[in-house]
Amino acid sequence: MAKADLHLHTSVSDGMASPEHLVDHLEHKTDLDVIAVTDHEDAAGGHRAREHAAKRGYRLQVIVGAEITTLHGHLLALGIERAPRSFRSVEATLEAIHAQAGLAIVPHPLSWLTRSLSERTITRICARAEPGITFDAIELANPSPAGRLTADRAARHNRCWGLPTVGGSDAHHLPHAATGWTVFPGGGAEDLLTSISEGHISCAQTRYPSLREVGVGQALLGLAWGYAATPRKMLRLSRRQGSRL
Repeated sequence: MAKADLHLHTSVSDGMASPEHLVDHLEHKTDLDVIAVTDHEDAAGGHRAREHAAKRGYRLQVIVGAEITTLHGHLLALGIERAPRSFRSVEATLEAIHAQAGLAIVPHPLSWLTRSLSERTITRICARAEPGITFDAIELANPSPAGRLTADRAARHNRCWGLPTVGGSDAHHLPHAATGWTVFPGGGAEDLLTSISEGHISCAQTRYPSLREVGVGQALLGLAWGYAATPRKMLRLSRRQGSRL
């Protein structure tokens, strides 16, 4: 069985390590086989990480992903090449992810500490069961404060939702990476994506390093950087669109 961390952030959005530094760290310091880089509103970090791992000949394989802000909360997109547009309905975002043959995962469900999909939204989508407008999995092993807070309640609701369960660290600092993970048969990125689609996965987590271990200064800097991540992305997008006029 292999291990994957499906929820990692880099300096492309609100993480504190560059995509290259993140990959170097995980290759040499962890037993992960696959990672997904899921920067907010942006797939560029995943592309950089995947290219770096390939150039270095690392055993670690990288899936390009993004954490998309929908009108209803955050949604992880895995196995994509470009990030879907932000601030659309969850239904439209699910369609956009699946149009790229990507997978859509509910991160930190029900959490009020960050933008999260609610019980009502998840129930509505699951009950609708419309092809292309579905969740492929739900993140129930996320040891970050946002994920840990409501994991038990989400797990109880998932008895009705029936979604495959995955794990990811939601790491923004290197000490937090690989503290939540997904277990799957096989060993590579394609095996992982297939296993999620077929529901042949499980998840686990370990202790999240404390603020003292991360460094209070680094943690405060990360919070400030994080709150500005989506506005920065929207400003860059607006500038690019303006330059085309």
